[in-house]
Amino acid sequence: MHGSRAGLAGNGGNNVPGGRLITGVTKSHYSKGVTIAESNDTPAAESNVRRSYARHEVPEPLREDVRLLGRLLGTVLEESGGPDLLADVERLRELTIAAYDDPNSSALDEARELVDTFTLERAQQVARAFTCYFHLANLAEEYHRIRVLRQRETAAGPRSTTQDDTLPEAFTQLAAEVGYEEAVKRLTELEFRPVLTAHPTEARRRAVTGGIRRVSDLLAARDSLRLGGTSLAENERSLLAEIDGLWRTALIRSSKPSVQDEVRQIMAVFESTLFNVIPAVYRRFDDWLLGDRAGRIEPLVRPFVGLGSWIGGDRDGNPNVTAEVTREAAQIASERILIALERSAHDIARRLTADDDTTPPSAALNSLWDRQRQLSRRLTDLAEAKSINERHRAATLVISERIAATRRRDADLAYASAEQLESDLRTVQDSLIAAGAPRAAYGALQNLIWQVQTFGFHLVELEVRQHSQVHEEALADIAEHGLQGKLQPRTVEVLDTFRAIGAIQRRYGVRAVRRFIVSFTQKPEHLEAVYQLANLAFADSDDAPIIDAIPLFETFADLENSVEILEQMLMIEQVKRRLEANGRRVEVMLGYSDSSKDVGPVSATLALHSAQERIAAWAERHNITLTLFHGRGGALGRGGGPANRAVLAQPPHSVDGRFKLTEQGEVILARYGDPTIAVQHIEHVAAATLLASAPSVEERNAEGTAKFAELAGKLDETSRSAFHRLVKSDGFPQWFAQVTPLEEVGLLPIGSRPARRGLSVSSLDDLRAIPWVFSWSQARLNLAGWYGLGSALEAVGDVDELRAAYREWPVFATMIDNVEMSLAKSDDRIAEQYLALGDRDDLSKLVLDEYRRTVDWVLKVTDSEWPLANRRVLGRAVQLRSPYVGALSLIQVRALTALRTGNHTASTEELQHLLLLSVNGVAAGLQNTG
Repeated sequence: MHGSRAGLAGNGGNNVPGGRLITGVTKSHYSKGVTIAESNDTPAAESNVRRSYARHEVPEPLREDVRLLGRLLGTVLEESGGPDLLADVERLRELTIAAYDDPNSSALDEARELVDTFTLERAQQVARAFTCYFHLANLAEEYHRIRVLRQRETAAGPRSTTQDDTLPEAFTQLAAEVGYEEAVKRLTELEFRPVLTAHPTEARRRAVTGGIRRVSDLLAARDSLRLGGTSLAENERSLLAEIDGLWRTALIRSSKPSVQDEVRQIMAVFESTLFNVIPAVYRRFDDWLLGDRAGRIEPLVRPFVGLGSWIGGDRDGNPNVTAEVTREAAQIASERILIALERSAHDIARRLTADDDTTPPSAALNSLWDRQRQLSRRLTDLAEAKSINERHRAATLVISERIAATRRRDADLAYASAEQLESDLRTVQDSLIAAGAPRAAYGALQNLIWQVQTFGFHLVELEVRQHSQVHEEALADIAEHGLQGKLQPRTVEVLDTFRAIGAIQRRYGVRAVRRFIVSFTQKPEHLEAVYQLANLAFADSDDAPIIDAIPLFETFADLENSVEILEQMLMIEQVKRRLEANGRRVEVMLGYSDSSKDVGPVSATLALHSAQERIAAWAERHNITLTLFHGRGGALGRGGGPANRAVLAQPPHSVDGRFKLTEQGEVILARYGDPTIAVQHIEHVAAATLLASAPSVEERNAEGTAKFAELAGKLDETSRSAFHRLVKSDGFPQWFAQVTPLEEVGLLPIGSRPARRGLSVSSLDDLRAIPWVFSWSQARLNLAGWYGLGSALEAVGDVDELRAAYREWPVFATMIDNVEMSLAKSDDRIAEQYLALGDRDDLSKLVLDEYRRTVDWVLKVTDSEWPLANRRVLGRAVQLRSPYVGALSLIQVRALTALRTGNHTASTEELQHLLLLSVNGVAAGLQNTG
């Protein structure tokens, strides 16, 4: 196939697929529907205007970046595959754009016919080309976001804020409502606890991620250094080399990652961003709070971020997570934090050159030095030789060596605990303050103290999770055979898990691992079983580790019964003792995934909101400090969406300054992969967590819930009925597997955990929510995020009431906004081709009718012309990507059709590889997977 080169390499990059996704396509295409005023009422004109409007919304720096990257990608494709490859990519691109701009044209059929003419090898090349393009476009948009954030920072004064949803803005509003002293008190109690999980939703390989990061760095160098001449030429050569490497890198892993691989991947995020980002967040806020006094007096900000992790601890349905793996995960994390703390302490010591004559050491520091000499004369002699008359420096050098000894497990020099290290650092800090050097005391040394307080010697608080049924079976096995009898291997593993927890606590401290999540908690005995098994694992029950058993309520029925189970939980003796020891603190986890798959997204949202109200009231009755743990995914069908907006939509007293949630899959890199974005994300969620308990916010949520209670009931009943009418239809599970790449998604080596809990596709009950959501997104329907809402809104029928609810009821507004995004990333014309594979016109009609009904009613509620019309930046990105995602979807449909019909000459493995390439690309284009 031959076609115009203009799209990928011609005209200085003005016509690249990347360029056209962001800046417009060929001049003939760009001239169509340039302004809204030129539109008419036809669907084709509306689509055309949407895309043209989006193109004109693109900032020029972003436009230039994508032009550049697209031009270079075109060069790489032509060098690698010749002009024919470039022509085929261009022709498919032109047809999918035309199909998007004019739905009544034949362009979509022509695009599918073109894909059918490709050889298998050419189809794979084209899929890889579009996938590489998406990676480049995504990094350009991410870098532009960073650029804008930095520009705002540069323009802002030292006491001004750059956005509305920042910690200073939240504190200002809270102080205005409750008073300054009360606002400071709430600030000291603030908790934001992201829990990193390894759910298999990150479709990119680490090698691809690394290449993307290097391209981003080169793009930043062009921007920040204002390169010219030979430097600019060298930058472009380096970009070409990196893009060429990205093109040649296999986009799909050759094998599933091990749990240890997943642990190390998260450790890379810690090393590149989180170790320095978290104290930077504290510092920024403290600088604002203290103003001119910052750095001269004790900080007001206390550490409020606590990292958790399920990676290496979550064994629910993952046989690869064993007791030994859990120990290894803790060991890897501890090693990384101790290395980072040692380096930080050593760097501080090198810069801490205050002379004893100008900055005399305190008696406490001299006492510390004496203790250090008793521990090791060799170390103190070396430190003193490097620090003549610099006692603060010498003592800090010894501190850094003791951190290294802790990592090496040198018993003579190792710190027994992070608290012991903090005490030594405080001694140095207090001595500097007493000597009149507060800036040295509250500078880098304060950052290190914050890091020790935040990360300890464990880095992340490892959390263990297991299914309640596993514990029931283990107790029954022990009861039948006795502890010394021939127990089932899984029972032995359960007991070994508690022994591993004990070993980790002894080595790294109780904070390292004490939370035990019980999946599918359906009765108090499921929580009691955790304590029983912990005691049985040790010959002396006094040796059992300290554990907080945390219920996880996942299904609709479990959410409804949650308060009754919690009431009975308080009768468990071990729980009573824990409440006495921990200040009556209780965590309760809420599962978004299974409840949504159980009753549909609308009913699940309302059930979760109601459960939080009732659990918060239960905690208040029993004088319990409650933390609700939100098991939210990255995808909208799993509770995804902007976390800070979700916090502000929670019921009164369900937050109270504490917010904990899972950060899953691709979300981890998106939110924490870059330092600038990580700072913004942490600040936004922390600000929302602080503000959620403001009287005005709580009043708005309470009033909205009360005012629209009748509406909620109607939405719940009607949406659930519509959802069940679909998923409980005869043969639905088999049809679902037929019309989506469900089975093939299970072949993707993107996580250590299996996609199903063991049952066949004849049952949805034990299908994990991740492939449920992932498969529907790949079929371009995102059904898991919206199905049933259209019927529910239509049943209400009163547009004025629905718009009032959208304005006044935060949980409803958040749900509508998330559904709107889900709909914007869907394409019913592409979806029709997937649904045609199932030979069930009745089910296809149900789905497509509900989709169109939902689009219609959501637009009425939001008073919009098209999905995301009122959210300019996000809407622009989605609208401009859609035709390109469509190109990959057509390739996927081709592969899926051949696999389903058996009408092909290629091998099954080759077709599966093509399909998985397209899955990877669609995930990159949609920017969310499971």
